Amino acid sequence: MSDALTRALASRDWLLADGATGTNLFNMGLMSGDAPEFWNETETDKIRALYRGAVDAGSDLFLTNSFGANASRLKLHDAADRAYALSKLSAELGREIADACARDIIVAGSVGPTGEIMGAAGTLSHEDAVAMFEETAAGLRDGGADVLWVETISAPEEFKAAAEAFAKVDMPWCGTMSFDTAGRTMMGMTSADMVTMVEALPNPPIAFGANCGVGASDLLRTVLGFAAQGTDRPIIAKGNAGIPKFEDGHIHYDGTPDLMADYAVLARDSGARIIGGCCGTTPPHLAAMRAALESRPRGTTPTLEQITEALGGFSSAGDGTGDDVAPTRTRRRPRKRA
Repeated sequence: MSDALTRALASRDWLLADGATGTNLFNMGLMSGDAPEFWNETETDKIRALYRGAVDAGSDLFLTNSFGANASRLKLHDAADRAYALSKLSAELGREIADACARDIIVAGSVGPTGEIMGAAGTLSHEDAVAMFEETAAGLRDGGADVLWVETISAPEEFKAAAEAFAKVDMPWCGTMSFDTAGRTMMGMTSADMVTMVEALPNPPIAFGANCGVGASDLLRTVLGFAAQGTDRPIIAKGNAGIPKFEDGHIHYDGTPDLMADYAVLARDSGARIIGGCCGTTPPHLAAMRAALESRPRGTTPTLEQITEALGGFSSAGDGTGDDVAPTRTRRRPRKRA
């Protein structure tokens, strides 16, 4: 299989990824507690609309609706034996949308965490994790994904298991971790730790980075941490659209398209080459991000103060490395309504 992502990175300074899967599916009627992967079979037009929404907004790649398509997560819905089939369906629908587009679009096969704990504190063995990831990856490969994309990982053991599984199915891949605990992942990884781990893998990813987490400011602080290690590997930034707030019985993210446009440009200037959104990011956010990346000239590496001025304060005083940081802030400059 040709490596579409590497070719795209060789010809472009930056690529726009997609936005949220869950947020957009909830907006289409998905109910809390339901497995979105079942919609690959029962609500195919809505999954096509999910993918098409990102493409029409300007995304160069989108992730498939397969984040929870592994045996561990699907067993909660009595469907542990359907990981391969649901993954394959998600990629087939993605391939359909990408191939119908007049420009090159990359279909990235989303692979989420198992939901179980590995290592000394857990019950999931390395071998079982590899087998679980391999099943999902095989489905995505056979459905036509261009690249595999493991995301929202907290534990280094799980990241390494995914890398091994992807080698077994002979697919190029990318990987992101979620830094949501004072600049570290839930299992204690720092941005510097991730760079060291990635570069030591026998089967390293094409690109790596961060997704989800707390907010856009925190994610960009992590991106700066990646870049400070001097890595030549492309960096991914996929931050949430603001901060979640519970309103009227639902979770809403307060990030406007204008804020995400600022975030996209700051991500590029911080060193990211693949830039997208995570929770709360919808097509209007993506369209604003695309317009900003195309129209605003590249700037110098932003300072932490510039990031907080544009996007709001950090959720913690430190990034987990012990370095001095800008003070947290609770307000950001006013911006136009979405």
